[in-house]
Amino acid sequence: MIHELRIYSVLPGRMPAMLKRFETRTLNIWDRIGIRQVGFWTTVIGPSHLELVYMLAWESLGERERLWNTFAADPEWLEALADSERDGIIVGKASNMILKPTAFSAIQ
Repeated sequence: MIHELRIYSVLPGRMPAMLKRFETRTLNIWDRIGIRQVGFWTTVIGPSHLELVYMLAWESLGERERLWNTFAADPEWLEALADSERDGIIVGKASNMILKPTAFSAIQ
């Protein structure tokens, strides 16, 4: 099992739209496709309160590539993206890391 840590720097005033998109649309699409989330977080104390951080679990890099590409091309996702950005884009910057757990990690 590998994990992907994704960090979105959300534009000022757009966090409610970002959270709504995940909660009401994106997660349903992921469930249908088979993308597994580990969790979502917003920053309470740290460099920026405008970050959404989440982690995904993958069996392999091959699974990640296949499912992420399926998601990126999904018509329902493309509609959700367009709907949520009618008032402007939400994410100013996105970054991600693929992580492999150590032998002593509680999450394998």
